[in-house]
Amino acid sequence: MIPAAFDYVRPSTVDDAVAALAAAGEDGKVLAGGQSLLPVLRMRLSHPSTLVDLGRINSLRGVRDDGDALVIGAMTTHDEVLRDPLVAQHAPLLAQAAATVGDPQVRHVGTLGGSLSHADPAADLPTVALTLDASLEVIGPVRVPKLGAGWTTHYEKFNRVAQAWAIVAVAAAVRRSDGSVGEARVGLSNMGSTPLRASAVESALAGADASADAVRAASEHAAEGTHPPSDVSGGADYREHLARVLTRRAVLAAASI
Repeated sequence: MIPAAFDYVRPSTVDDAVAALAAAGEDGKVLAGGQSLLPVLRMRLSHPSTLVDLGRINSLRGVRDDGDALVIGAMTTHDEVLRDPLVAQHAPLLAQAAATVGDPQVRHVGTLGGSLSHADPAADLPTVALTLDASLEVIGPVRVPKLGAGWTTHYEKFNRVAQAWAIVAVAAAVRRSDGSVGEARVGLSNMGSTPLRASAVESALAGADASADAVRAASEHAAEGTHPPSDVSGGADYREHLARVLTRRAVLAAASI
């Protein structure tokens, strides 16, 4: 289908973009990479009065070191995230997840800020951002705290076919200490209306032996407090099962057990 008519604005600064959105009011839409918005426009499921294209705002691109955190521009593409040496060094979980997004064409156009703003519960990057305690600035970049020495990570994703949304995905970051798990962070995709932290698993792993049995026991708590959907890809009980299995795999891989 052909999208409904709309005004098109392509500002070159953040201030101009904010002004354009303010002028458009509630009927304005932001275009980043367009991987989620353009299909919606084509199907006429959205009818914006104005489309504000951020493609020319170079200040919203790139990754930089800011002491204890990485600052990532909202218009940084998935491909740029997964290839950036700072991300590889300080936030490898983000790179691991970015590598699973769509296909090369999508990763070269889709943006980190667009994925986080769209906030689909089945998306990869919002769950990773939650797991890494990332913060978002309303006008500005994404801050991702550095994990630091001793942390290892793994991203486990289950989908029906390559390039599809996750039926369930798990992001795990583990810090081992003297044969035990000093700290663990576990994030879940598509187990509720938003990405979730598996807090019961994190509590069970804290101080536990770094053993397969301990990880297996802790992973049984992965679905606690979640409200997974039931759809054509699987029922809620199936997703709960996947959450337990994928959490075990992700934590074992992250902890190199």
